[in-house]
Amino acid sequence: MLRKRICRGFIFAALFAALFAGGSALTWGADLPVTVAAAPTSGPAQSSGPAQNPAGGAPTSVAPSGDDTFLLTIFLKHDESKPLPKINEQLREQGFFKAFPPPGIEVVSWYVMMGVGQVVTLRVPASRLREVNRAIENTAWGGYRTEFYPTYDYKAAAEQMRASGAK
Repeated sequence: MLRKRICRGFIFAALFAALFAGGSALTWGADLPVTVAAAPTSGPAQSSGPAQNPAGGAPTSVAPSGDDTFLLTIFLKHDESKPLPKINEQLREQGFFKAFPPPGIEVVSWYVMMGVGQVVTLRVPASRLREVNRAIENTAWGGYRTEFYPTYDYKAAAEQMRASGAK
C-alpha cells in the first residue's frame, strides 16, 4: 500500500512539475511520462491520428475526435514474482498480443514505466468499453495487475490558466 502511494506521488509530482515549471525546457506532451491529448482545434473536431515525437517516434498527442470517445489510461503492472520472459510467455499463451488493444481502438500512447510496468492510454468509444475490459481480463491477468483511469483532455484549460496567471 505504501509503495503504491509513493509511486502515485512521484507520478503526480512529475506531471505537476512538467506542467507548471516556469521556463522549463519541457514541451507539452513530448517529454512527459504520460501523454496529454492535444487541445481542440476550431471548427469541426476530427481525429488526426497520433503525431510522431521527433525525438523518438512515439505518439505525442492526438486531436479529440468529437464523438463519444474518452481517454482510458491503463496501468499494466508487472507481476514481480515472475521474470519478464515468463510474463511474456504467459501473455503470448493467453493471446494478449493479438487481442489488445481490440481492433479499431486508438492507442494514444504506450510507455514503459520502470519499476511499474506499462502505461497505455487509449481513445475508447463509450460503447466499446466492455470490449476493452474483456480483452484485459481474458488475456492480461496473470502477467499483469491492472488499474484503469478514465481521463480527459485538460491541456487547453491548463494552458489558459497558466497564461492568465502570468498576466
